[in-house]
Amino acid sequence: MDRLPGRVALVTGAASGIGQAIATRLASEGAAVLVTDVQDDAGTEVAQGIVAAGARAAYVHLDVASETEWRSAVTAAVEMFGRLDILVNNAGMGDLATIEETSLEDWQRTIAIDQTGVFLGMKSAAEALAASGHGSVVNISSIFGSSGGFGTSPAYHAAKGAVRTLTKNTALHWVDRGVRVNSVHPGFIDTPILASAKGTPFEQAMIDVTPMGRLGLPAEVAAGVAYLASDDASFVTGLELYIDGGYMAR
Repeated sequence: MDRLPGRVALVTGAASGIGQAIATRLASEGAAVLVTDVQDDAGTEVAQGIVAAGARAAYVHLDVASETEWRSAVTAAVEMFGRLDILVNNAGMGDLATIEETSLEDWQRTIAIDQTGVFLGMKSAAEALAASGHGSVVNISSIFGSSGGFGTSPAYHAAKGAVRTLTKNTALHWVDRGVRVNSVHPGFIDTPILASAKGTPFEQAMIDVTPMGRLGLPAEVAAGVAYLASDDASFVTGLELYIDGGYMAR
């Protein structure tokens, strides 16, 4: 499909996994993509791969917890490609600790990346997105932004829940500026971060609680993002899109 010709997207956490799949999919739909991450070598390779496939892309280092780096990344997108139409806040981190095991430092770091990074991204890109005429923000939350999961990872759940509500809040605030804001909530997705779980009881547990009986693919999440970023979703804002194999329907 070719739904995004002439559009420019900035994708965070795009060096691997879901972020890489999103960047690649948006490029395949015609968008120029600014790949951002803290993994510089991997991020550069993703951007080079997109260019080799005939699309436009570049890589910029971005720690999403840094307001200064966010401003630089948005400026880079506009200077390199002339505009910014699509922002995908995908970068994130998690852990498996319980609330008793979670230190204040660990809590604050997870919140800084998973929650504050989304706030900073939208704040920094607000002017450019409003000038687009086709502004679209897709915030990657999680099934654990709406459920208690397994009772672990309190900082991750709190942050992803905040992203869910912040998305709706900003969608209402920007509705008259022509900028749509939606959230995507992946379930258990087969990404490199789960490589160590392959063939273990932990992987089987994720499969067992997923009604479709398998892990999702990064490309399946990317397909949902591409829809929300495009004019096919022109009447869609404040939506929670669950790409979870039926997990939340249980």
